[in-house]
Amino acid sequence: MSGHPTAGPVDEERLGLVRAEPVMGTLVSIDVRFPVGPASSGRTWARVRGPAAVDVAMAAAVGALHRADEDFSTFKPTSWVSRLRRDEISLDDCPRQVQEVFRLAATCRDRTSGYFDPGWRADGTLDPTGLVKGWAADTASAALTAAGLTTHCVNAAGDLRVRGRPGPRRPWRVGIADPLHRGRFVAVVEGTELAVATSGTAEQGDHIVNPRTGAAASGLASVTVVGPDLAVADAYATAAVAAGRDATGLLRDLARDGWEWLAVEDSGKLTYSAGFRRHADGLVVASFAEAPAEHRPSSGAGATLGR
Repeated sequence: MSGHPTAGPVDEERLGLVRAEPVMGTLVSIDVRFPVGPASSGRTWARVRGPAAVDVAMAAAVGALHRADEDFSTFKPTSWVSRLRRDEISLDDCPRQVQEVFRLAATCRDRTSGYFDPGWRADGTLDPTGLVKGWAADTASAALTAAGLTTHCVNAAGDLRVRGRPGPRRPWRVGIADPLHRGRFVAVVEGTELAVATSGTAEQGDHIVNPRTGAAASGLASVTVVGPDLAVADAYATAAVAAGRDATGLLRDLARDGWEWLAVEDSGKLTYSAGFRRHADGLVVASFAEAPAEHRPSSGAGATLGR
């Protein structure tokens, strides 16, 4: 929701391609950068491999996003999730990726003491879409990496997966939007191998519900979680917002596991884990050479700034 690649000078050492794809009821942007060789040669990955290779890689990433939509949409009657909800099939009848996401959702429910609850719906049926957007962005990022495009940012409506360095000796910079003052940032996350997920009530409103009370979430305007896995970060951020003022214990547990987090209370007060530091200008910044955690819960189954 609130992660933004931030505007900055164009890097002569990095050329790139940006594609915005409408999918999953939102807009997902894919920003790919190509390293350039010695200035005299002007050779880029794109020129060496050829434009067809770039097109194939981008198509694979976009295809991963649309497959996630086809598999998990609760609005498409032919999706696996819709068929599960109608009891036409069992989870065992679903393809591997659907089983993986459902298991991961169940694991995140247990890890968050039920505050991320894929089963909390008025009709009592399962719905893993709270982490599917992050999972789909991770899958698209993996497709780009497998094709050799190792420097990129996949931005799924403000939840971002970044890899590589967009400029020489310079990380990606992800601005965390102020949920109470549109157009302002409360923090910046810098890194080369990161997942950054933000969940909040400012833009989503009553979409986030405390599953223990059935009431709309309150107490926290937004929570950002930073780690190595966007699907899990997405689930954890949603869980913390759902827990509201009771999220302190959950967030401390996540920090002990290596995840970093930043919360904005309804009053505007900021709290954050040790990986964030407040600079002299008042901006809170977290800088990571690599992802701050290598932990992903077992599923039981086998606006960037200055780009």
